[in-house]
Amino acid sequence: MRMRRRSMAPLDGVDTVLADLDGVVYAGAGPRPHAIDSLNRAGQTRRLGYITNNASRRDAVVAEHLRELGLTGTAPEDVVTSPQAAMRLLRERIPAGATVLVVGGDGLVFEVEKAGFRVTRSADDAPAAVVQGFAPEVGWTHLAEAAYALAAPEGEGGIPWIATNTDWTIPQGRGVAPGNGTLVSAVHTAVGRLATVAGKPETPIFEEALARFGARRALFLGDRLDTDIAGAQAAGIESALVLTGIDRPKHVLAAPTTARPTYILGDLRELEQPYPAVVTKGDVTTVGSASVRIDGADVRILAEGDRPVDLVRAGAAAIWATGRAIYGFRVPDRLYADPFDRP
Repeated sequence: MRMRRRSMAPLDGVDTVLADLDGVVYAGAGPRPHAIDSLNRAGQTRRLGYITNNASRRDAVVAEHLRELGLTGTAPEDVVTSPQAAMRLLRERIPAGATVLVVGGDGLVFEVEKAGFRVTRSADDAPAAVVQGFAPEVGWTHLAEAAYALAAPEGEGGIPWIATNTDWTIPQGRGVAPGNGTLVSAVHTAVGRLATVAGKPETPIFEEALARFGARRALFLGDRLDTDIAGAQAAGIESALVLTGIDRPKHVLAAPTTARPTYILGDLRELEQPYPAVVTKGDVTTVGSASVRIDGADVRILAEGDRPVDLVRAGAAAIWATGRAIYGFRVPDRLYADPFDRP
């Protein structure tokens, strides 16, 4: 996905804004800079929904948290969770009312029961499937029960294993902590098989959101290339990477072709600001007043410009256009500078 060349605001022509939560709207209990006011303005004239891979909380709890942060009128149906996407996959694989071994918290248990399945925490109850999601209280005992239930490969009579998501990290108020991907990996290491993933970057969670909100042209806001941006790209949705969460300028410059955002934003105020055109003349790429030149294996900064985000945009556009991987270049430290707000 390539950045737009026209000077238009990211929100122009968009009827539905879909936002990731951790790192975009909040980190831990607190909001990210400028997120609340920006989203409230966007929601005045557009459908506003939230997509989260975090499986530890119910949609109603998430909606209440968002209202407490100041997002006006947020209802449970505005929140699309990875457990909800996981239920779509479970219905396709096991009989109605079957027993499911749950590794996760209240948000996941709630959705499993709402879908009509019976919840167990023990492999001794002969579950028809295992569904695994993040919760702070998940420990070794829970992971061991999953491993016992998943001992046989699915192709040899074993049961399905659905993971709500495989995010390696999760932003918290005190910093970055291990996410569900680390817990799924622990079970994978024990049993030697892979889970089917419902959440980002897979498409079920995006398909659920598009259908629920009746979106004709959506813009997805995320802070991670490997889950948010890659997932939106796979689902055919335009995306904006906001530099208030996990991924930093150095990650943007190295983004693979499968995870390149339509827009790069310093914060969500830029949703309504004209997005500067990418202008390429020969080996020089200019965005706003920032210019970068590709000189063989060297990336040279000709002008840093008035805004740090424009330098990141110019550097990314220049490197991406070559079709070469980032390790094929000598990149100046200034391009990796990180003056952006983050957890």
